[in-house]
This record gives sequence, structure tokens and C-alpha cells, in this order.
Amino acid sequence: MEKILLSLLLLVKGTEILAQKDMDRKVFLFYEESDNSYVRLMPEKNGPFNAFTVCLRFYTILAREYSLFSFATPSKDNDLLVFIDPNQRKLSLSVGNQDLYFDLKEENIMQWKSICVSWESSTGVVVLWVNGTPYPRKVFQKGYSINANPIIMIGQEQDSYGGKFSNKQCFVGEISDVQMWDSALSSENINNFLRSKLITGNVVNWKSLKYNICGKSILLEDVCPIYYIPGCLQGHS
Repeated sequence: MEKILLSLLLLVKGTEILAQKDMDRKVFLFYEESDNSYVRLMPEKNGPFNAFTVCLRFYTILAREYSLFSFATPSKDNDLLVFIDPNQRKLSLSVGNQDLYFDLKEENIMQWKSICVSWESSTGVVVLWVNGTPYPRKVFQKGYSINANPIIMIGQEQDSYGGKFSNKQCFVGEISDVQMWDSALSSENINNFLRSKLITGNVVNWKSLKYNICGKSILLEDVCPIYYIPGCLQGHS
């Protein structure tokens, strides 16, 4: 308990604490490699979670591995983690400290990218969408329950509950449109989100976001808002 309280105190120290805010057309810029720059996202629900969908957009030219979305709980530092290794062209999804890998198609590095990933405990089915295109589904961690009381961060991977960061895994670039739901969204809802972004998360809601910002990271206007037409709808009216 003392370690948990210390971690929470360290998170508060040196952060800019902001009230609930509509983040439409906004981005977080992580402008320099560091081991102390992050944005902590305050969830609307504390769990436990038997399903989730996480969506976000990002832009980076990093050639090394980096974390996109880090969700740590008191007993599992990677209870939910979205992580990319561009050298291996792999995306890893961690649930309950176990890892599932997707081979990513080669993409133009000089562009914004959109990712949505969903999982549900009852079936274990994982669905990954990249730039509006769904990947073949996989089954993972069937029957598991993600623990309560998360600390959610972008910009860093938590190797302990709220801390133990490495500048070799930090994110450098821009992140926007972060949403999280406590359910696995249907394909129809994913399609609607990617086309219009009118559907907002009930765990993390970009349109009504509570967050703390720390270190070498700032909030800016979005210079490149993008709406994706999901790949399975290409060519359809």
C-alpha cells in the first residue's frame, strides 16, 4: 500500500492538473525522448473489466519500439497495453501481463495512423483495426477479468503501477482521439466511429477528458484531422 501511495504522489508532483475538457481537434505532442513525460487519463469507470475497446490516432517517425496505451492495475503492470515494434513490424496487445502479436502491413511512416482494438472475456475474441481495415481475428485470454483501479497513461509504458518508465519505450510524436469503452464494440459501431468520431468512450472520453500532463508534452491544435472509411466499406455506398 505504501508503494502505491508513493506512486500516486509522484504522479501528482510536477504535473499540470486540468479539469474536464472537450479535446476535439486537439493533440498531445510528446516532443522529446524522456523517462518522465506522459499524460495520465482519468477513467470514468474503475472496473473490473470483462471487455474493452480502445481507439486512438497517432503520428510518429520512431524507428524503435514504443507504447501507445498503458493501463496498469495494482497487481498487473500490463493489464492492458498497446505496444508497437516498428523494426519487427509488430503490434502487441497485452491483457493480464500476457502478450498477443499482430504482424503489421508495411505503411508509409510519414502519415497519421488510426488503431482500434477490442477484446471480450467471454469469447476471448480480439479484433484489431488499423487505418480502417480489420485484421483477421484472434482468440486470447478467454475467461480473464482485467482488474479494477487502473492508472491509464499515454506517452510511457508503466513497468510498475504508475511508474518505472524507460526512455527506450516512451512515445515521441502526436496522439489524438483516445477513446476507451468497457465493451467490445460491434463492427457497425467501429465503422461509425472511424467515419465520424461521433461515438465516444464511456471509460475514456476524448470529448470530455480528464487528464494530467507531465514533462516534455504539450497540448496543441490538430493540424491534420482525418476520418477513415473502414476498409470493409471501401467501394460501397
